[in-house]
Amino acid sequence: MTEIPTTNDSDVGRARGESSDAATANGVTVGVDGSEQSLNALQFAAQEASNHDLPLNIVTAYSIPVFAASSMDAGYASMDDEAFRASALETVEDAASHIKQFIGDGLTVRTFVESGDAAGVLLDFAEEADLMVVGRRGRGGFMGRLLGSVSTAIPAHAKCPTIIVPLTAKDRTNTKDVIVVGVDGSDRARLAVLKAAERALAENATLRVVCAIPPLGGSLAWVPATVDQEAVFREVREQLSAGERWLKSYYPDLKFESDVIEGAPVEVLIDESRTAKLLVTGSRGRGGFTGMLLGSTSQGVLFHAQGPVMVIPDGEDPRLEERKNFS
Repeated sequence: MTEIPTTNDSDVGRARGESSDAATANGVTVGVDGSEQSLNALQFAAQEASNHDLPLNIVTAYSIPVFAASSMDAGYASMDDEAFRASALETVEDAASHIKQFIGDGLTVRTFVESGDAAGVLLDFAEEADLMVVGRRGRGGFMGRLLGSVSTAIPAHAKCPTIIVPLTAKDRTNTKDVIVVGVDGSDRARLAVLKAAERALAENATLRVVCAIPPLGGSLAWVPATVDQEAVFREVREQLSAGERWLKSYYPDLKFESDVIEGAPVEVLIDESRTAKLLVTGSRGRGGFTGMLLGSTSQGVLFHAQGPVMVIPDGEDPRLEERKNFS
């Protein structure tokens, strides 16, 4: 992998003379392709890097179209690779210049151009990145490929948290200082709650924990007649209260609220995203929020949320074992 130094250190930050291998690229990594969507994600990523005192990695990927490569002999292939690479280099240099208004004296900006599949490139960076940021759609190149046919590749497989930033996020005028996390009772969802709580505390925001329960009667003929929906709601509320006590044992100053909402989980998430500062979810669950996010209805959340969505990867945390003491 080749690291391309920033063109003007005084304008766009200080390039660090480290190894160019993605395995060394810690910090906030963002994929760009020059589209409005990716530049919107870039601004979000730059702010994240600045807020958390992390380096910013601006990455683009290119590949020679199969139909073109198949018709070239070796000489033309070399020439075409140089042309594609030059265009990609211009993209990251323009991106670095674009975010100079967000750059502080202490921020490191690194630009990378890589030949290969877009999702594969970002997943390589995700091995060591602290955070991955991507726009929701691009113009058919890097980001278009990333969030097209392989839209779940990054949040489903990245080893670091991933934030998907829709273009609509910058136009919201009713955003509340609230970080929302969806739960379904699974350990993966509880891990997402811990990460969301840490972020809420650091940003002095309120953590809002929500659980969606689909309607249990009416048209759902498979639901046993003996199911008492009010009893289900009551039990879930009790579990959310227990979860609050668990969280407060680690974060006593955390501002917390919770809610049980009747409705389809994906629809509830989308509705919450209209005013939430950030929506957080685990990568998988057991059929509720997180189980649906990266399953058959993944596009419903990732492509229709009105604000940024953070997906927390699977992991281990000793605090999860303590949760049972608060039930």
